[in-house]
Amino acid sequence: MTSIRELHQQLVNKERSAVEITTEALETIKTVDPKVKSFLQVTADHALEMATAVDKKIANNEEIGLLAGIPIGIKDNMSTKGIATTCGSRILENFVPPYESTVTQKLQEAGAIMVGKTNLDEFAMGSSTENSGYQVTANPWDLSRVPGGSSGGSAAAVAASECVVALGSDTGGSIRQPASLCGVVGLKPTYGLVSRFGLVAYASSLDQIGPFARNVEDAAILLGAIAGYDAKDSTSINRPIPDYTEFLKPSLEGLTIGVIEETFGEGLDPIVAKTVQEAIEHLKTLGAKVVNISCPRFRYGLPAYYIIAPSEASSNLARYDAVKYGIREEADTLMDMYTKTRASGFGDEVKRRIMIGTYTLSAGYYDAYYLKAQKVRTLIKQDFDAGFEKVDVLVCPTSPTTAFKAGEKTSDPLNMYLSDLMTIPVNLAGLPGMSIPCGFDEQGLPIGLQLIGNVLEEGKLFQVGYAYEQSTDWHHQSPSLKG
Repeated sequence: MTSIRELHQQLVNKERSAVEITTEALETIKTVDPKVKSFLQVTADHALEMATAVDKKIANNEEIGLLAGIPIGIKDNMSTKGIATTCGSRILENFVPPYESTVTQKLQEAGAIMVGKTNLDEFAMGSSTENSGYQVTANPWDLSRVPGGSSGGSAAAVAASECVVALGSDTGGSIRQPASLCGVVGLKPTYGLVSRFGLVAYASSLDQIGPFARNVEDAAILLGAIAGYDAKDSTSINRPIPDYTEFLKPSLEGLTIGVIEETFGEGLDPIVAKTVQEAIEHLKTLGAKVVNISCPRFRYGLPAYYIIAPSEASSNLARYDAVKYGIREEADTLMDMYTKTRASGFGDEVKRRIMIGTYTLSAGYYDAYYLKAQKVRTLIKQDFDAGFEKVDVLVCPTSPTTAFKAGEKTSDPLNMYLSDLMTIPVNLAGLPGMSIPCGFDEQGLPIGLQLIGNVLEEGKLFQVGYAYEQSTDWHHQSPSLKG
């Protein structure tokens, strides 16, 4: 897939039109998506209409931004005015939002071309995109395997060249883990850097929107377009947004990188450990100083998350009551209508997390579970703070394993939850994290290196990611769509 900058130059030079580029993406989707199933909805007419508008600007010699005419996929939990937004759930199968999310509005204004809404685990709850109420997305590197989740549709779409870039959301690793499993770049920004207005809430203190791309520069361009203060989001950070592409340098001289000791050991696939260690050694050759850092409460992130996130989900999903919007199962009483609608509209994983959250918030259990989990969250943040007093960037594996077979973990939720072991602490601390491709296992499945930065230091992640990427060949590899 051609990069954003290359496509922009082709458009400006009038070598290709936005309609041609968009048509090519739509043709790829038509050919590839029956196998991969990245998209829940392809918005071909809408895309071509937007592309035509970009071409008119070019014909009139008007200046266009880097994202103008660039095909993009949008995870289907971001509101798109007049276009169905289902969150991968049957309870919202007929829901068409009357308003636009802030991120998609910004992309429209930048001239980016939305080619469709991508598949996800229902309400972003899952690590494999097998919990969607509509279809199971396949990993383009091996169609018998999962792409990760919950943003598996976006990750797979970028890996399969169905779009140039895509947006996902990350609550506990839902951008970085599928980025790792699909061999693409995925970034979860600092909490509050990107507006959540129009993002359907799962766990409000953890959710964050971020980019998927085939290379680091494309991710930096896309983040720059969607980041920034938004008065509609009370958690939005009011800080100037830098040009993230200015951080893209080939050298890491002067940077200190910390390896999180607790992420290597039990539960980590040996080939993942070996590949990530080799990537860390490579960072030294680029000029970085590498040291070991201990984050002793890192592994407590998983149990803390699976109390905090379901608790917030229990509250957020109470609004799906068959009255305001979404499907409705008719019944004789109001309570029966609530019960029947939620029973038929929600999938098993969503029901499981609602029940866990309702239990941990209930009288007599709040202090024992929810309050204690929040205290653990604070301790995890303190470990990161201590680490960043000594280093610029932390590194560790993104996922404990490479992509697993579809159906392999669906009957064992606890085993599935372990997929997010490495990513969850970053969300709990509100930090930025990025996964970049760093190799393959014996079966040709991608492995990701996770870079973690301090608050609002996405620039350092881009610097490290770019320097590593430009001195390796992993980002040039493409899947064969076999399996």
